[in-house]
Amino acid sequence: MSKSHRGKGIYELIRQGRGTCPHCKRQAVKLLYEQEIEGKKVHICKICKATIQNKA
Repeated sequence: MSKSHRGKGIYELIRQGRGTCPHCKRQAVKLLYEQEIEGKKVHICKICKATIQNKA
């Protein structure tokens, strides 16, 4: 059976959840992970989330 609703939630976000990551400065990546950096909650990319989680 197909998974017709996969990723449907990101279509409601601005630019389908894409933008420039404030942590690594990559452009046109999905910013789906909320993380607290320097006292502010920001949305970061998957690679930065993994990097921060591995350092802890």
